[in-house]
Order: sequence, then structure tokens, then C-alpha cells
Amino acid sequence: MKGSILEVENLKKYYADVKAVDGISFKVLEGEVFTLLGPNGAGKTTTLEILEGLKDYDDGQITLFGEKVEKKVPRNLRERIGVMLQENNFIDHLTTLEILKMFRSLYQKGLDVKDVLKEISLEDKSSAKVEKLSGGQKQRLAIGTALVGDPEMIFMDEPTTGLDPQARRNVWDMVNKLRNSGKTVFLTTHYMEEAQYLSDYIYVMDHGKIIAKGTPEELISTFGGEKIIEIDLGSEKFDLSSFKSEFQKVNAEGSKIMIVTSSLPSDMKKALDLFDQNSIKVDDIIVRQPNLEDVFLNLTGRKLRD
Repeated sequence: MKGSILEVENLKKYYADVKAVDGISFKVLEGEVFTLLGPNGAGKTTTLEILEGLKDYDDGQITLFGEKVEKKVPRNLRERIGVMLQENNFIDHLTTLEILKMFRSLYQKGLDVKDVLKEISLEDKSSAKVEKLSGGQKQRLAIGTALVGDPEMIFMDEPTTGLDPQARRNVWDMVNKLRNSGKTVFLTTHYMEEAQYLSDYIYVMDHGKIIAKGTPEELISTFGGEKIIEIDLGSEKFDLSSFKSEFQKVNAEGSKIMIVTSSLPSDMKKALDLFDQNSIKVDDIIVRQPNLEDVFLNLTGRKLRD
């Protein structure tokens, strides 16, 4: 049975009247991909900055690698973690190899930079300057800087933001490889498909609090609903309030209306009757199983990017 590598109990961080982190608790197990999700402003970044040793905390308890942390993660524990920040402002005129050597110098122990280059598939770019790298190559370099100290746990803050689908999949492969090698990954992401594909366990955070937790499958089963009727109205104007009065769980996203239903035939008929009564033309209707995006809409009432 896996042991815990990180335990957080009743963690708090306040800024004047803003409760950025308001008494959250969770546990991260060795060798898993643990994901913390929530809308912007939920408190995720503050939580990560505390766990990475960039900020102290006001109250609660953190136990990292079996050691209790007093107010701020100390250097000896930071030596055992790797951090991939959301934005990495590398020095453009340095080469890939020079960047990795610079980060390697920050650790007493670590990996050979040439081994890291191989691990992140940038061997042929070792002498290339950062400014010449593609977006995906820069992200792989960022992962390399997090790995060069041979950490037991890696924090990855939105590692695929702005990447094309192929580059995103390459990062996913690297995350899976890290887990398979026994590393623990602490992930945040704005991509629900990514969270659903990579995560062993997910905690959902909003307004500084944990509002849901579970495996992707457990969250979808508990909060996703039984079926989703997804209706695309194209350029048609519609009043969502009229749908909310008819259905218990309904959300809008752009031109689409999503109805969560446990009674598909009757709710489908009700929706079509409502469109007829209001002379609304329907571009497309599909019925699908719920996914993690639906979980967020049901839990927070908004998309994760809002």
C-alpha cells in the first residue's frame, strides 16, 4: 500500500479580508498524479506557492516527506521537490544545456544534465538557444529544470497551457513516464481532458475551500449526472432562465445548452417543446455521457477558465 508523501491539514492563508486558502486538507500518496483543480481565484496558486516553499502560511499543518513544516517549507525539503512554474522566463541567449546546468547547480545532488536532455527528448537541441525553441520544446525544457535535481515529488502548474495538441500529448507521455518511474506529480491544469486522463486523484477547490474530491471516475459518477443533453442553437438568441425553470440542472456555454437528466425521454421532449413554443431553431442535439467538464459546471456553475 502506498504511503503519503504530503499531508495538509486545515491549511490557511489570508490577505486582509481575502481568505485565499481557507482551511483545506488533503493527502498525496507516493507515485500518484494528484491534481488540484478550480476556477481562477480559487486559491490553487497560493496553495502551490506554500507547498513549493515560496510563501509561508498562517495556520494549519503541512507534513512533507514525514517532516512537519513550520510556517514555510525549509531548504532541505525543497531539495527533494521539483517545480515547473506556470511561466518560465528563461534567458533567451542561453542554450538548452546551459539552462539545465544552471538549474543543476542549485542542488547538492541531482542528475547528469545529459541524461536529463535525453529524458526530455532535447538531445539534438542541447546547443540551441532558448529563443529558437518551439513552445513545446520550451515546456519540455521547463520539465527538465524540475527534474534535474532528481526530486521525489514534482509540482507542475498548468504544464500544457498554450501548446498544440501534439505537444500537449508529449507532455502527457512524460507525466505518465514520471509516475511509472515512481515519482509523485502534483498537477494543476485548465484542461479537463488532461485532468481526466492523467489524474489518479483530484481535489476541487473554490473560494479557498475544497468542495469535492475523488478519482475522475468517482467525481463523474457523483456530480456529473446520468446523461447530458447537449443542444447547439447556433446564432439563435435564447433566455436561459426559461430553461432553468423547467430543468433542475442546466448550464449554457456559448451557443450550447447542457441539460443534466436522469429521465432522458421526457426531458428531451420537454426541451423540444420549449424550442417550438419560442420559435427557436436547433442546429444540433447530441446525448452523451458526462465528463469532468460537466462536473465543474455542476459544482461551480462556471467553466474552469472563468
